[in-house]
This record gives sequence, structure tokens and C-alpha cells, in this order.
Amino acid sequence: MTGGLMTMFDRATAEEMLGSVFAPWVQELNLSIESLSNAGAVLRMRFSEKLCRDNGVICGQALMSLADTAMVFAVSSAGGVYRPMTTVDQTMHFLRPAANADVLAEAKVIRLGRTMAFGSVTLTTDGDTRPVAMAQLAYALLPESK
Repeated sequence: MTGGLMTMFDRATAEEMLGSVFAPWVQELNLSIESLSNAGAVLRMRFSEKLCRDNGVICGQALMSLADTAMVFAVSSAGGVYRPMTTVDQTMHFLRPAANADVLAEAKVIRLGRTMAFGSVTLTTDGDTRPVAMAQLAYALLPESK
């Protein structure tokens, strides 16, 4: 990645983004890209005890970070390019606990405009299609920094 704007968004670019765009603590979530499409992205967060509360359940903060990060990839994939963006709104509904399993985030772009993007994310545990959580997100798309 050179400068603030990537000119092509593919899996290699997405993998590079994991290590260069996000804060170090997000990188420590051990995320991986499962798939990219023009409609969205699927990310995996590998299970780790360090993501759990005292009762062995993955904490909501980690799940919210996964959803937010997955949507950045969905917006980038849908637009064909990474643009700097900032989260304007995130509403998360926790439906059931996630424990002892990887979590998958399926992020879908609902609307991609010139200055705003809107999407939804469904979180499930690996091997179980029942939702763990659902989120609605909005992003302000920022101009490229010079």
C-alpha cells in the first residue's frame, strides 16, 4: 500500500491491510479474511481465552471490534478500493453467547455512496449458523490524505 489510497482491492491487498491500516490491538484479535465479494466480506476471529470474560464467553468488545473491522473490508471490497473511513454509528444486538469457537463475521454493504456507507454484519460461531450477534453500521468516507 502506498499513500492513503489503494488502487486495486483484492485478497492480497486485504491481507496487507490487516497489518497496516488497523491499530495494533485490532491486529492482536488474530483476524483472517475468509472471502471478499462486491457485496461484502467474511472475516474470522480465532478463538482465544484472552478474548473471554471470566465466564469463558467471548466479550462483547471483541465481537464489536470484529464487526467494525469486517465492515471496513466489505466497504473496501464493494468499492473496489480502500478509502480512509471512520465509524459514525454501530448498533449491536447480542443474541447468544459465543464460547470455545472461532467467530465468523459476514459483512454486507447495504448502501455505498460518495461520502457515506451503510452495512450490516451477522456474527456466527464456526459450525453453527445461528447468529451470535447482529450489527448495523454507518461510515463516513474520508477524502484521501495527501
